[in-house]
Amino acid sequence: MNKQTFGIVLPITLLAYFLILMDNSIIFTSSIEIGQSLHLTSSALSWVSSAYTLTFGGFLLLSGRLSDLLGRKRIFLIGLTIFGLSSFVIGMAQDATTMILMRALQGIGSSIIAPTTLALIMDTYQNTMRQKAIAYYGATAGIGSSVGLLVGGGLTSLISWRAGFLINVPFTIALILLTLKHIESTPVKAGKIDYLGSFLSVLSLVGIIYGVTESLWWMFSLGIMLLLLFVYWESHCAHPILPLVLFKNKIRFGAYLTRLLFMMAMLPLWFFLPQMMQSQYGFSAFESGLAFLPLTIVNFIVALQLPRLTDKCGNNKVLLIGEVILAAGLAALAFSDTTAGYWAAVFVPVLILGVGQGLILAPVTAAGVHQASDEMAGIASGVTNMMHQIGGPIGLSIIVTTTQVFNQEMWWMVGFTLLALVIVGVFVRGE
Repeated sequence: MNKQTFGIVLPITLLAYFLILMDNSIIFTSSIEIGQSLHLTSSALSWVSSAYTLTFGGFLLLSGRLSDLLGRKRIFLIGLTIFGLSSFVIGMAQDATTMILMRALQGIGSSIIAPTTLALIMDTYQNTMRQKAIAYYGATAGIGSSVGLLVGGGLTSLISWRAGFLINVPFTIALILLTLKHIESTPVKAGKIDYLGSFLSVLSLVGIIYGVTESLWWMFSLGIMLLLLFVYWESHCAHPILPLVLFKNKIRFGAYLTRLLFMMAMLPLWFFLPQMMQSQYGFSAFESGLAFLPLTIVNFIVALQLPRLTDKCGNNKVLLIGEVILAAGLAALAFSDTTAGYWAAVFVPVLILGVGQGLILAPVTAAGVHQASDEMAGIASGVTNMMHQIGGPIGLSIIVTTTQVFNQEMWWMVGFTLLALVIVGVFVRGE
């Protein structure tokens, strides 16, 4: 591959990652229509989202480790196949049981795709090219989630909620064909699979995510206990699914916490802001998704400048600046008078959030795999994506159980971001 060009691997990985992120956000703007179409109870409707979140977050560690041991290409193809087939069945579903089961299966496919895409980038590119590729990958994380709101709202309003899932099928087929042709196979590596650790990791993460999503604190506590048992087992296991040496690097450890707090703030934003605009401004699902377009555009513009900014300022300093700007954008929303309308209350804060998000996601992604060896690239990517996945439900649960006032919800998000700012500041000084 020409050292000055990315070739086909980067487009393959970015499109795959974009699809799973977009698909997660589509639910936010199409949930009402899904519930009406399938005659779902409020409990069943909540499981449409929760089933995906549980399996996505629960299987990330196992998926990341399997990509290290069994080969990126093989595992990536399995993930794409699961994701594509489940998307097709979801798009054709006629009842709650099929919908929920396939969303759970789709989450497993996403749990394979998310860490494997980042690991493929780590395998394929080096030095400046790797830095640029990770910058685009990080930008995709923000853009995919924002575009999901727009695409979900548009397809739901113009065609049907089913189109938001069926659209995955041709893209997935194309990705499978491109992967078979252009991505090189890697040999199976020696190493035993830690089955007990895998079982404990899935149970603990499912317990934590389900506990906070459903406000079942006994389940959350059980998940924490299982997580502690998992950590104990991993510290004594000869072939751990999660090598604890990953956390000895301060920059990686700080990045994991920062990614968790970022999603504790941002997923509630994507959840509450469309609801506020639909209820207070009378926006349709498409219009509420369109309201995020300024954020997406600014995010994309900032992301294009990231390689130059990180070369000049350093990765962690860019991350620190991004956290400051993100906190400012959330504070602007917290102070805003929402009765003044979209342009006066929402538009400018959304632009600020686009800058902050654009500055955060690529640097925090790069920090999450900082100095990770090739043998641990998959699991380091899995931990990064795990923090991304479990942060949102935790933040959303905390906010939902404490307040139902929009401005107060925003202040919670400001608090999460300020805590992330402190964590990043510690690691900037330690660099």
